Amino acid sequence: MADQQTKIKLPVPKISNDKLLSDALHNRKSSREFTDREISLQELSNILWCANGINRPESGRRTSPSAMNIQDIDVYVVIKEGIYRYLHKETALELIVAGDFRKEMGFQEFVATAPLNLIYVTDYTKFEFTEDTKVKAVLAAVDAAHCSENVYLYAAAAGLGVVVRAAMDTAKVAGVLKLRPEQAVVIAQTVGYEK
Repeated sequence: MADQQTKIKLPVPKISNDKLLSDALHNRKSSREFTDREISLQELSNILWCANGINRPESGRRTSPSAMNIQDIDVYVVIKEGIYRYLHKETALELIVAGDFRKEMGFQEFVATAPLNLIYVTDYTKFEFTEDTKVKAVLAAVDAAHCSENVYLYAAAAGLGVVVRAAMDTAKVAGVLKLRPEQAVVIAQTVGYEK
């Protein structure tokens, strides 16, 4: 990975059709033991595209559905070099803060050493159709779950380990990610090569 560049252009995602969806569903599982082997930029691009990339360029629509297509979820990438926000329109990463903040992203020991943690963040201002905070929270959770399940299926097909997590200090994570008050951490997901 580049040394704390402010913007990293990712390779074009390459998702092959050599595995059937039924194989990915059969192999989908949660993993909690990871090696420290780094994820390549190509693999990272593939993962992020699956999570919430653009799969229909003519309309800008994404790989993951969202309530009323408001696309409230941003994906933050936490790696050894720093924290980045995925820029889906550019297929790039934007540096938020340099440094290794993996241990702050969750309570489990593996979070601090796994090569990749994804943090799914909602922007509540995009829910213009309701003022009900419970409705917003439920829809944000569903939207983040769509993103994380796409990553689960990709990981199963690509031979990666993955686990979705809620065990974290969301206020602390929000501070480290430099979120605005109208943004909130929904869930996290750790990805890497299994031990």
